[in-house]
Amino acid sequence: MKKNAIAAAALALTLSTSLSFAAPEQTGSPQIRWQSAGTLSPAFGQKENIGVAGMIAGTSHGYIIAGGGANFPDGSPAAGGAKVTYPDIYAMKATDKGLIETDHQVLPFPAAYGASVTSADGVYYIGGSPDADAARAITLLTCDNQGKLHYQKAGTLPFTFQNGIAALKGQTLFLGLGKQDGSLSRNFYAYDLKTGTLERLADFPEKAREQSVAQLLGQTLCVFSGGSDTAYTDGYGYDLTTRTWHKLADCAIDGQGISLLGARAVGLNEEEMLVIGGFNKAVYDDAVAHLSHLTGAELAAYKTAYFGRESTDFNWNRRILVYNVRSDAWRSAGDIPFAAPCGQGLVLLKDKLISLNGEIKPGVRSNRIYEGFIMNE
Repeated sequence: MKKNAIAAAALALTLSTSLSFAAPEQTGSPQIRWQSAGTLSPAFGQKENIGVAGMIAGTSHGYIIAGGGANFPDGSPAAGGAKVTYPDIYAMKATDKGLIETDHQVLPFPAAYGASVTSADGVYYIGGSPDADAARAITLLTCDNQGKLHYQKAGTLPFTFQNGIAALKGQTLFLGLGKQDGSLSRNFYAYDLKTGTLERLADFPEKAREQSVAQLLGQTLCVFSGGSDTAYTDGYGYDLTTRTWHKLADCAIDGQGISLLGARAVGLNEEEMLVIGGFNKAVYDDAVAHLSHLTGAELAAYKTAYFGRESTDFNWNRRILVYNVRSDAWRSAGDIPFAAPCGQGLVLLKDKLISLNGEIKPGVRSNRIYEGFIMNE
């Protein structure tokens, strides 16, 4: 079994969100102290790990499970670089000395841009693969008490599923939105893991979209943002009791709407979810307009300029955002002290947030892992 002391590459200097962030009026808990936790070992057959986006991420028996994802190892999309999706999956243990890699295996299919749901059973991974059969599959990934990875098929959908949302209540997976059979969809379902039956529920009440963030808070599945030909900032809740949708507060701080397209979220408790990342709405909308209307040499020139910009020019969301379903309100918990990621892995393990890899500008990934220590008040 391959072991890798990820902490050996960690920064000695601990980074604090309070050092570089001028707190707005709505800033509040939790206070988070961040440090770098190194990188994952390279995918099998690769000499280095350059990071991925669209990861599988969750926890099982106290271990972190992360992997899959996609990147552009042969250059920018503007230069014709092809996207590669990986089957590699990792298990890690959080220790006082940092993160220790306890296992590294290869799934029987490449995996990226599916939905990950952590449960008492392990991590359910729904869809998310360039392989047509795997893109319909529900896979359960687990770790045993020694940190060894295991996986098994837990179900099959009648459609491919990519960049959608999912949450688990009991033995029922609630899933929808994203791309279903390759097209953006408003369809929303309940999948019974015991019987393998799929029930069509009320459609999402607004426009079809992908890469939204979602968390089950109490009896409400909270869904925010996402994008299509525009980045959205709105929010909606699905009541599991009444089986109806209702409007939630838009994602905004100080009256300024914030896109969470491509962000990742974790549930802090039964009432609150925490979100990191998100494409900038103005930059995203402008890029979509140009990429969909320009042709020929003008399009090529725009792509070269667009993908050649610095990561800071894209102005992705660096605020740590917390939504409370009881008050139906957003607050900021400060800024992350590293490049804003999208499509990263994000997990909560006791009092630690783990942010893994992610895209830091279009076509470019980060290979870094960061630990955020939630400070008890």
